[in-house]
Amino acid sequence: MPASLFLSSGNLIADRRYDFGRDLQLRGDLAAAADLMMQAAELEPGFASAWFALGDLREQMGQRDDAVNAYLRARDADPDDRHGAKLRLMRLGVEDLSAMPPGYVRALFDQYAPRFDKTLVNDLEYRGPAVLLKAVLAARHAAKLPAHFKRAIDLGCGTGLVAREFGSLADEFIGVDLSSGMIERARDTGLYARLDVTDMLQGLQAESDASANLVIAADAFVYVPELDALLVETARVLTPQGLLAFTVETHVGKGVILGPGLRYAHSDAYLRKAIADAGLTLCEITAVSTRIEANEPVPGLVVTASKA
Repeated sequence: MPASLFLSSGNLIADRRYDFGRDLQLRGDLAAAADLMMQAAELEPGFASAWFALGDLREQMGQRDDAVNAYLRARDADPDDRHGAKLRLMRLGVEDLSAMPPGYVRALFDQYAPRFDKTLVNDLEYRGPAVLLKAVLAARHAAKLPAHFKRAIDLGCGTGLVAREFGSLADEFIGVDLSSGMIERARDTGLYARLDVTDMLQGLQAESDASANLVIAADAFVYVPELDALLVETARVLTPQGLLAFTVETHVGKGVILGPGLRYAHSDAYLRKAIADAGLTLCEITAVSTRIEANEPVPGLVVTASKA
């Protein structure tokens, strides 16, 4: 993933103390790093990056209450919450599970875009598009339908890995992503008829009824806690016999949780109910890992569902 987001305080001294603090953190001196971050924040009380870094340090040091206070200050200092302090507060149990701040998601992937493919594929052994291709081919074979689609919508398209994997299986690909940085790299592939910088739900809402034969989301639903609205809109947009295919991270409990990677994990039971409630028919749900983190496969599911 990209390096920690930095938003300058506008004060050179405060920024330098932040930089020195980061250096000390990387060397393992957390207490000294926290002291410098506190100094930077005291110099500029609106210094969101210093408050967030201080919260992270306090959390690592086991100082939960101080971490919570720092994260609250970081969120207050940046209304867009581009550092994702809200997610840290959810993980600490201070806030209920809810949607990620759009500003955080946008900033994360705009920053990540220049090295997204290399990091994801080479370092994390990412194989989401390949997993989805196999699932789509299996679903169409089981339904005795051709694995070719007139119009496909790629939700959370990123740099275009799905369109590259699916090759000639779709006559037209529409890409949707909240990050303009990702969209620009998807545009470079030349594989999309249209690319929209918007969130997934808004992207679907802009589409006409029964206008797509395939809706696909490769590890994009991990950034959305409740999938109900997305699935309902997908059902509206799909043609009869149209197919939805997506990958998610999962857990052995119930419902939806915020996982250790600060992405949402959806349980098998939650997905089955949400798909049925949306009026879609489940084709297959299979355990699969699409990436490695901390040298361990991240538990996941690949799901296909069709519209009657």
